[in-house]
Order: sequence, then structure tokens, then C-alpha cells
Amino acid sequence: MDIDFPVPISPLQVEINGIGKYRKAETVQDLARMLLSEKWHNKGDREEFHRALVTSIEAIELYVDADTARKAFVLAAHAAGMHVLPDDMDERKKAS
Repeated sequence: MDIDFPVPISPLQVEINGIGKYRKAETVQDLARMLLSEKWHNKGDREEFHRALVTSIEAIELYVDADTARKAFVLAAHAAGMHVLPDDMDERKKAS
């Protein structure tokens, strides 16, 4: 029997819908949905994108931990020119 259950992550918001328009993610499944959405199409470094997608699938299948998938997603989002909250806020605090 194949049972899907949410794999939780530390929540984040991604500026995927345009400047200042964020979408929230609370699970690895949310990350995978964003990566596969038309909003992500042809943005950024394809290698980072593929790494994030594969890592998300591996986390859903419980081969890697959810935090690893989240980190890969954040790298791919940054490579695609998207802001990620609260991660980017932490970086701004460090820079000041």
C-alpha cells in the first residue's frame, strides 16, 4: 500500500509569483510543487534546479532529511533570482 504523508520543513516563503508576491511552503511536497510549476519554468541554473528536485523527491521517499531538501531548494531559488524568507532576512542581518 502506497501512503503519502507530508514531510514537514521549517516554513519558508518564496518570491515565485513575481516581485513581492510570495508563496508559502511548509512541506517538502510544497517545494516539489513549486519546482514543477510553470512559474519556475526556465529560471536560473538548471543544475541547481535538478539538484533541488531530486533532493525533494528523495526527502519525500525518506532517503534524505527534509532540511537537506529545503537547503537545496533555497539554493535553486536564489540561482533563479527569487528571494526566500526568512532565509534572506537572516543573511541581511549578518551583512549589517
